[in-house]
Amino acid sequence: MKIVFLDEYSVCGRSLAGVKRFGEYTGYDVTSPDEVVERCADADIVITNKVVIDAEAMSRLPRLKLICVAATGMNNVDLAAAADRGIEVRNAVGYSTYAVAETTLGAALALLREVVYYDGYFKSGRYAASDRIFNFDRPTAQLRGRRWGVVGMGNIGREVARLAAAFGCEVAYTSTSGVERKEDYPALPLDELLAVSDVVSVHCPLNDRTRGLIGEAELSRMRPSAILINVARGGIVDEAALARALDAGAIRGAALDVFSSEPLRESPLYDLKDPYRLLASPHNAWSPVEAIDRLIGCIEANISDFVSRHNG
Repeated sequence: MKIVFLDEYSVCGRSLAGVKRFGEYTGYDVTSPDEVVERCADADIVITNKVVIDAEAMSRLPRLKLICVAATGMNNVDLAAAADRGIEVRNAVGYSTYAVAETTLGAALALLREVVYYDGYFKSGRYAASDRIFNFDRPTAQLRGRRWGVVGMGNIGREVARLAAAFGCEVAYTSTSGVERKEDYPALPLDELLAVSDVVSVHCPLNDRTRGLIGEAELSRMRPSAILINVARGGIVDEAALARALDAGAIRGAALDVFSSEPLRESPLYDLKDPYRLLASPHNAWSPVEAIDRLIGCIEANISDFVSRHNG
């Protein structure tokens, strides 16, 4: 059995020994779109994190039997085409729940306490040159007692809600799936959630329901003191509208770990009047080494299950 990993760099050099034991393994650091078919030509199993495998590629890969997505989201694979061709697609569920939730809470604290500004104030030498013990250039705020709105109450959203409640926040949520479940927190329509929340964090998948979910109108409903955190997918938040809202002071700040295109080449987010209103990271909320090891374990389990069913 031949196994190909198209973007091995995405697991940060962690051990893939458990995956390699299933057959002849080839890993590529990165793979461009025009290299997919050639590199997967003889593969029975393909592993991909963000490399797209579309219907056209599948039509040219007659040996392909299993696609392992090295992530939770599967929007880089044409699932309908895979089903038509009898190709199984498996993702990694739950490996990054705690990592992304921790990042979300950390982002809220960093924005409210103006961590980036005051770190720069210290390292620039301005503190050493000051005649004052304290500095209040940018007033800070505490998290306790604030209202936290969760957009998408899946595994990550539920863990964020738990952590926010532990920090003394009043939590509510809105569902983007249309599926009603019993939760420990009140459900609100999105417009109402945005209007009453001090912190809004986004944890839903990118699909037809959520693409462009938070744009100009939605941002205008938020409080001027509120912050928005998106650790889900970039297409959910209108980045241009967000830049305008930050520049106008319509909201206090935002934290983004995901973007409409990645890497983000050009964007008004790079030219904010006050760059400290935005905390940004390169889509790595999910990536502590502990989470990456769990991710590899999920891939290994998916391949093991496939092999046992087809060789049994």
